Amino acid sequence: MTSTSPIIDATDLHLVLGEGDGRVAVLDGIDLRVENGETLALLGPSGSGKSSLLAVLSGLERATGGKLMVAGQDFTALDEDGLATARRGRIGIVLQAFHLLPTMTALENVATPLELAGVSDAMERARVELAAVGLAHRLHHYPAQLSGGEQQRVAIARALAPAPHLLFADEPTGNLDHATGTAVADLLFERAGKAGATLVMVTHDEALAQRCGRILRLADGRIQSDLRA
Repeated sequence: MTSTSPIIDATDLHLVLGEGDGRVAVLDGIDLRVENGETLALLGPSGSGKSSLLAVLSGLERATGGKLMVAGQDFTALDEDGLATARRGRIGIVLQAFHLLPTMTALENVATPLELAGVSDAMERARVELAAVGLAHRLHHYPAQLSGGEQQRVAIARALAPAPHLLFADEPTGNLDHATGTAVADLLFERAGKAGATLVMVTHDEALAQRCGRILRLADGRIQSDLRA
């Protein structure tokens, strides 16, 4: 990936699920270029394909057609193992449901992926990230001992600890009340900006989308509009 290349470059991207009469075109010919450092919101009604697009762009789902380059990697040429390897260290993902390991402390939840990636100072980096999201006093608490907002802060710390080029967030405030959601959104933009990460976020919240520099609206698996602030 050169400095002038888009961090995401998708051409005629398709995702078809099911077989025979049950086949459904979830994504239907998506063309999208995202530059380094952009903040992009994906908006659309339920079933429009926004979460599926995020899953394909982040390598959690394989496209069934088209071309997709992400951070210099050809995602359409990789199998599931290859996608997992390509994500490691390059892509951070924050999901609505937190997905923290319940038997691990906040510190362990952030440090373990770093350790698996071979980072020698994983525990110290995890401490630094958790302190940066305001959880220095909750390092040894388990997810069940944390509020929803605190759990999402741990998830943000975990996603950003490897210093990824790309940060994907799927309804990151969807399980939170308004005040907590606003605080978590503030943190997400702040930490992504400080890390210099490109942020791609699925949301149903128009106000949250307006905080991004670019808004993509989808319907029926296609891009309906692409507006920059």
